[in-house]
Amino acid sequence: MHDRTENQPPPDRFGLALPYLCAAPPMLFHGLIRVVLAHQDPGRLAAALADVGLGLAGLVLMGWHRRHPWPVALATALLTAFSATAVGPAYVAYVSLCTHRRWRRITVVAAVSWACLVVYATTWGGVRDQATVVSVTTGTVILGALTVLGLYLRGRRDLAASRRETALAARREQAQRIEQARLAERVKIAQEMHDVLAHRISLLSMLAGGLAYRRDLTDEETREVALAIQQNAHQSLNELRTVLGALRRDGSPEPPQPGLDDLETLFGEVRAAGQRVEVADTVDGRELLPAQTGRHAYRIVQEALTNARKHAPGSRVTAELGGRPGHGLRIRVSNPVPSGAPAGPGGRLGLVGLAERTRMAGGTLRHSVHNGSFVLDARLPWQA
Repeated sequence: MHDRTENQPPPDRFGLALPYLCAAPPMLFHGLIRVVLAHQDPGRLAAALADVGLGLAGLVLMGWHRRHPWPVALATALLTAFSATAVGPAYVAYVSLCTHRRWRRITVVAAVSWACLVVYATTWGGVRDQATVVSVTTGTVILGALTVLGLYLRGRRDLAASRRETALAARREQAQRIEQARLAERVKIAQEMHDVLAHRISLLSMLAGGLAYRRDLTDEETREVALAIQQNAHQSLNELRTVLGALRRDGSPEPPQPGLDDLETLFGEVRAAGQRVEVADTVDGRELLPAQTGRHAYRIVQEALTNARKHAPGSRVTAELGGRPGHGLRIRVSNPVPSGAPAGPGGRLGLVGLAERTRMAGGTLRHSVHNGSFVLDARLPWQA
């Protein structure tokens, strides 16, 4: 069975010295008695020296009581049959064994300790001596108290180990939450990069394609197209810097993000690049629209226009916006689907990102082909 206290931190210097400090008072008490008896009766000097020597041997054995509690407790208990000074190390070793809560071993060592107590008491005092009865009774009570103390210490260790495990689990959970937040932020930045770059690069592709294939452009028209390419390239870099700047921000305010009111600028850009767009805007109370919802709406329309340029170049795009507080915001973008048109690079990846963005905003997004037109229909919540 796994002992949860096995993973407890190693003891400090005081923890290492504490068992010896606990064993010292009984050793000094009995050792002093042996010295007094030897002084009164020089014939007991050899026995006193042997008693103290066995006590010191028990003290040496205590050095292994943490790694080998069962053998050390048994050995020191046997020493008490011949040495009263050895009771100090024996008591400490027995308490250490009880903290491991191995009942069979505790029972064996307790029985051996009590038997050695009786042997020592009867050897020195005689069976009929009243002091022998008092000594055995006192030793029995002390043995029981040491058992309770060992179990109490084990309970304290279990409680401390439980608290350490709880604190460790809390730290791990906190680390997981931080990692999940970082991952969510990376996904958000990746979506922003896709929305920004896909839109701008598709515009650049359309403008560059016009220069490559149209031979009827005047010098002035060519310069206008080249200027539009330059402006879109600069805008791409600026928007990319804004998105990547989120990786380096440290509590600074987030820069302004495009919203619903910026859609007119977006429609003007794509029209200038040659994309035909018809807009029907019936949004009521747009000044009450939350900024985050407006940002989502902008990105949805931007990706829908990019998708149309990729898969249906030259087709007319119809964008319909409507809604009011309490009824939500609806965005519907449609364009004819050319027959047999292949999917462009990154096909459907933008729609996957839009679906995830809309879901996280609490809305819904559907797309389908209806009567020869690709229709993207998004609905975003708008509380009254």
